Amino acid sequence: MLKPSTPALDVSDIQATVLRPRPSPYVGEYVVLRIDDAAQGREMLRRIIPHVAPADEWWVPSLPGWLGIAFTYQGLKALGLPQASLDSFPIEFRQGMAARAAILHDFGGNAPSNWEYPFGNSEMHVALAVYSDNEQHLGEVLERARQSHHDLAHVSVVYRMRFNELPGGRNPFGFRDGLHNPHVEGSVAEEHIALVATASEPPIKAGEFVMGYPDELGQIVQAPIPEELRHNGTFVAFRKFQMDVAAFRNYLRTQAASPEEEELLAAKMIGRWRSGAPLALAPEHDDPTLGGDTNRNNDFGYADDMKGLKCPFSAHIRRINPRDALKDDVVDVNLHKFLRRGTNYGSALPEGVLEDDGAERGGVFLLIGAHLQRQFEFVQSQWATDGNFISHGTEQDPVIGNNDGEGVFTIPKVPVRRRLHGLPSFVSVRGGEYCFMPGLRALQWIARLGDDTG
Repeated sequence: MLKPSTPALDVSDIQATVLRPRPSPYVGEYVVLRIDDAAQGREMLRRIIPHVAPADEWWVPSLPGWLGIAFTYQGLKALGLPQASLDSFPIEFRQGMAARAAILHDFGGNAPSNWEYPFGNSEMHVALAVYSDNEQHLGEVLERARQSHHDLAHVSVVYRMRFNELPGGRNPFGFRDGLHNPHVEGSVAEEHIALVATASEPPIKAGEFVMGYPDELGQIVQAPIPEELRHNGTFVAFRKFQMDVAAFRNYLRTQAASPEEEELLAAKMIGRWRSGAPLALAPEHDDPTLGGDTNRNNDFGYADDMKGLKCPFSAHIRRINPRDALKDDVVDVNLHKFLRRGTNYGSALPEGVLEDDGAERGGVFLLIGAHLQRQFEFVQSQWATDGNFISHGTEQDPVIGNNDGEGVFTIPKVPVRRRLHGLPSFVSVRGGEYCFMPGLRALQWIARLGDDTG
């Protein structure tokens, strides 16, 4: 039951993509549109709004899937948003992800010049994310989306990408996927969702993720303007990664003396075993029962592991979410959390294969929060790619870091720590962009722009 001081979220106005987990198993597709005529863009929006799923009744059995919609800065401009509204968006959104490459460490192979079209390009305007539980239902929702613009000559599809769950709900590296998200205060109807806040991680204020509610600082976002545009909206950092599974396996093989040691090193780099069991609770051996228990596999902290002997300081999940490891630090961890809606694409590389087969495989992450700069950009630039906050100098995240053959990974150990050298880049950025995902009433507001009564 909600505390009296907790504002109730208007889940009927918030898009389902923001608050609801994907189905499992899942299939889906991302679609990007370009708008060359504002009036036709707004007509497309009027047609598609009835099919955008709200966060309240996403579990209704008759719903074949759900569609989410978001806009880049260039997309809002193409729709004819007033200049005052455009100017009121934060600078990082107005500039776009590609222009922030130096901040995000997107250089070398990850540089925007190497991204797939239309990422980092002014022709990416509208992003659709369609999730479903099977191919037939996916086709139904995609057809609804197509009907919204098929006869509009100045609204065109510039990108499509299918995604799907891999066997066992694992990511291409073989680890159980999508295990943790912050619990948004006031968002969960427990009779419908089995996700609850754990003792080690209490709920985070809704304003960190959805505009119109107090955040962890007690503040309510005041931009963009007008209020009708921002209320129940949020920002989405879209990141597409290509994963070099063969390189990951080969690196483990060269550093380990046995298959068992390979598994341990892989777990040390991720912070979890492949089953999802966290090293903080299972430091020596995998525990598949623990990994599959959603009430236990995220109920942990690092306060009793301040030397990193269980889970290394530089392990991926500890860097991205330090939990209580920084409780005595000046950094307020709760200010830097975001919601993750991750999906995988491509097929799994068969077990035991050490040579790359040339297939496209990887993941796409929608990183959702009301504060792009202090959430996604902070975590990417500070925790993922700068080791100073854990006294590790220039050491980057061992999995998603831009290591390029020169990476280092430190494993605390008694009496002597172990340090791995020569980490390649196991993940490469194939594209990314900042989007604004409005509430449903805000979508109507945008669609009415240009009306005489607007």
